[in-house]
Order: sequence, then structure tokens, then C-alpha cells
Amino acid sequence: MAPLVTERGLKSVVWQKIKATVFDDCKKEGEWKIMLLDEFTTRLLASCCKMTDLLEESITVVENIYKNREPVRQMKALYFITPTSKSVDCFLRDFSSKSENKYKAAYLYFTDFCPDSLFNKIKTSCPPKSIRRCKEINISFIPHESQVYTLDVPDAFYYCYSPDPGNANGKDAIMEAMAEQIVTVCATLDENPGVRYKSKPLDNASKLAQLVEKKLEDYYKIDEKRLIKGKTHSQLLIIDRGFDPVSTVLHELTFQAMAYDLLPIENDTYKYKTDGKEKEAILEEDDDLWVKIRHRHIAVVLEEIPKLMKEISSTKKATEGKTSLSALTQLMKKMPHFRKQITKQVVHLNLAEDCMNKFKLNIEKLCKTEQDLALGTDAEGQKVKDAMRVLLPVLLNKNHDNCDKIRAILLYIFSTNGTTEENLDRLIQNVKIENESDMIRNWSYLGVPIVPQSQQGKPLRKDRSAEETFQLSRWTPFIKDIMEDAIDNRLDSKEWPYCSQCPAVWNGSGAVSARQKPRTNYLELDRKNGSKLIIFVIGGITYSEMRCAYEVSQAHKSCEVIIGLGIELRDISCMLGKHSNEQHPHFFYFETVSC
Repeated sequence: MAPLVTERGLKSVVWQKIKATVFDDCKKEGEWKIMLLDEFTTRLLASCCKMTDLLEESITVVENIYKNREPVRQMKALYFITPTSKSVDCFLRDFSSKSENKYKAAYLYFTDFCPDSLFNKIKTSCPPKSIRRCKEINISFIPHESQVYTLDVPDAFYYCYSPDPGNANGKDAIMEAMAEQIVTVCATLDENPGVRYKSKPLDNASKLAQLVEKKLEDYYKIDEKRLIKGKTHSQLLIIDRGFDPVSTVLHELTFQAMAYDLLPIENDTYKYKTDGKEKEAILEEDDDLWVKIRHRHIAVVLEEIPKLMKEISSTKKATEGKTSLSALTQLMKKMPHFRKQITKQVVHLNLAEDCMNKFKLNIEKLCKTEQDLALGTDAEGQKVKDAMRVLLPVLLNKNHDNCDKIRAILLYIFSTNGTTEENLDRLIQNVKIENESDMIRNWSYLGVPIVPQSQQGKPLRKDRSAEETFQLSRWTPFIKDIMEDAIDNRLDSKEWPYCSQCPAVWNGSGAVSARQKPRTNYLELDRKNGSKLIIFVIGGITYSEMRCAYEVSQAHKSCEVIIGLGIELRDISCMLGKHSNEQHPHFFYFETVSC
């Protein structure tokens, strides 16, 4: 079976664990099974394997556990489900009595800890000997990319940042659920990391970190090997979204981030036209070309376009001098691998061109203003003396929509560390965004100064002026500084407290605490195996922050950075979110930034 992702990829790790703990556990030579999945496990398996992989594991049919199904009593069924009342009730309906069982027997695997109430319900309701296996495998997250994971907590953002005190119980439940899921991320990676958190501006990170630390301690006391696993030389950082509001608002010009921000991509599906026909393409890591160029600046991607066009053109000429589309089609039929490569190139040519059409229309004029406000300096390095003067041309431009103007206003406010009520009211009235003003004001619930101005200074940033960049992409997400400082063991212990006493993190030089005896052999082993920096951002991450995880991992070969968020990535164009929502009115959501 061909590797799904890179050798170190999270998707590959998850698939191998599912293979070992589920499929290998119930495999019997020559025996085929039906597989039953619920909503979460369907997404989980879809993220890390294909149907051909399941066929290799002797799975003949995959069914939705919630749907009515015809009985197949001569076959055994493998249930891979979440430990919820809904999924368990659906399982029990399949085995209500021995005479009415839908399948010959069941192999039951839960993604996470099954509560005693549900376990006892299964025990008392299911006929004896119907269940051949019942296990918990501790994978309660989805590997979105090779270094990006998501949890499945739809209301996480709302409950963590809602100003309504009546939501306190809901917030506690959400925190507990996220903590348990984060532990399964660590367990899947076979890590017991030192847990740290960003101490400001809110206490969400502190609360979640304490919960994770306690659950890690409990997990490694009762893991399947019955061995207590000490702290490994890896770190888990938990951060509140308010640590870097700028990166959530800027128009990002690297390929993946730009595409998801500007184009109507839904469920990673890009729709485009070629030869007058409507087509669809999935933007996924099985596409080597997508993986190669997704983090490149659009200017670099555009340099590749003539090369790709030339390659396609030269291929046409190779068909006995015929350059017609039909001649190329015939060649592609004879060479399936070649056809696949050409199709990928056409997809990304269309994707890049669609991005550039949107960029040239309005975004290009915005980007210089956004970069100047974000950095406080212009492209020549001169300090911006009057941020309002930089902002006004955007607000007065009738070609910019309200969403882009709100993004610009937010960058102005972030640049001045907040503003006055009078100034904010004037901006809202002049731009005529009274009905959308919550998109600005609600940032205060994330601990970001809106009104009044904060007296605290902004955190110092690394000087990256010597790094090669583009004038319209000078901003570097703050999380990249954090990643690099964590790996180099330079995070301030007051700003980033540990939840427990942990071993010194290998920092690239092999240095350890003076109070510890240096164990050369262990350090060499740690160097060889590589440590991990696991990050979880309460409130979501941007595509530019995802990119930083790959860039830092590439630069620090000894440490792999894995970054996560609370809910599935939502591919909607406007980063700021909606003014209101049927379920949670008067509260905004990030959209390209995902909860």
C-alpha cells in the first residue's frame, strides 16, 4: 500500500494505530466483515485511509450505523463508533435479541473512554456471546493534514468566549471534552509532554492546561501496558486565540491560505471550468503537487505556471505533431499516470488564476495598507506615524466591501492597541456598518483591546527584516516566534508556566538543567528520534499558522511541530464571521480561522 502522507505524518500515525488496535485485533484469515461507522468515525477514517485500504483489511462493506440496514446474519460486523448514547442505541438495535440480530457477531471499538452508564447498558441489553470484542482505542481527534489535527467540538468557540455567565456549565463541559481529546492526541503520538500555557490575556488556556495535565497523569497510570510513562522530551503548548488577532484578519498571499480566503471552497472541494465543463477537485495531501506548492507565495506559484503550460504544450506536440485536444486525450488514455499528472496541473493552473483574478480586482490595493498597519512600518522600514491616514483610503474606496473594510478597521485598532469609544463610533457610522459592528466589538471577549486602549505594551517580535519576503507579505504570524522559542527553550517561564515539573526540553544544543545529571545516551536517543512540539489554540488557527508548523519543522529537523484546533476547518471566504447566528445570536465566528 502506498504511503498516505509523509513518513512522519500524523495521518499515517493515526492509520497505523487504527490498523493495529482495530483491524489486526479482530482479523481472521479468509473472513470478511461489514463495518459500521457513525458521523465522527466516518470523518476519521476518511481523513487517513481509502476504501482500498479497508478492502485490504477484509472489510467488504462500510455502512452508516444510523441508517436502516438489511440484516446480513451470516457475516460478522465491526463497529467503530464514538461512546455516545446515540451510537450505542443504534448498536443495541442491531442486537436486540439473539433471534433478531442483524449480524452473526459484533466486534465493538470505541474511539474513547466509554462511560460506565453506557457500558452497563450494553452489558444488560445485548445477548451473551454476541460481542466478541469491546475495546477503547483512544483516538478522539481527526488528522486534518500531516501536521494539523482537529477536535470535533462545534460549540467550543462560543462557550469559551461567550460573555453570558449562564454558559458557565456548558463551558466546563466543553473544556472537559477538549482535554480528553487532546490527551488522545498525545497518546496516539506516544508522548507524555510537559504541558505549558500562555498566561495572558485570559484564563482559558490555564484551565484547559490543568485539565489536560491531570488527564495525562491518569491516562499513563492506566494505559493498556499498565506502565507509568514518565514525561517525554516534548512539549504541549495551549494558547488562547487573542494572542495574535492580526494573523486572523490579514489577507494572506500564500497559495493555500489565499485560495481558502478568496474562493468558495467547501469541504476542500474546488470547483472550476475547463473546456467549457464544470469540474471538481479535492485539495488533499494525496496530491503531491498541492503539497509541494500550497505554502508557496502566489508570486512563486505564478512563476511555475509558464513552465506547466510549456510542459503541456510540448506533450501535445509529442502526439505525432497533432496539437488538438483530442490527440492529447488519446495520449492520456494510453498513459494513465501521465493523465493524472496533467489533470493536477490543470487544476492548480485554474486555482492560481482564480486567486489572481480576485486579487487584482480589489485585494491588491488592500494588502499594502494591511501590511503597514500590522507591522507599524512601511515597505522601506519607515515607521507609520499616523495609522488613521493609512486607513482612510480603504474606508473611502467604494470598491471595497464591508467585510474588507471591517478587516482594515480591526488592523487599525490592533495597531493602536485599542481605541476610544468616540473614535470607534465615528468609524462605524462613516463606513455605515452599524448592523455589523459586533464583528469589531466582540473581539474584546477574546482579551483583545478594543475599547478602551490597553496600557500594556505590545509583545516584542523577532527581527525578521533580513528574511527574504515580498512587500505585500511582510507579516509573520506570532505563532512562528513561539514555535522557534519553544524549540530553542527560550520561552519565558512566567509568561509560559508549566503545569508540572517536567524534564528539560532538548533545545537543539543538548543542554539540560544544571540540577540534572546529563545522560548522554538518552540525549543522543532523543536527538535521533526527534521530539515533538504539540500546540492547541483555543478559538482556532489560520492557514498561515498551519504553514508555520511545516516551516519550523523543516528548519528544526530534530523537532516536529503539530498544531491543532477545536472544530473542523470551515472553508468560508470571510475571516471575520457573521454578525449573528441562529444558534448563538450576537456573537461572531471566525470562518477562514476555524474554531
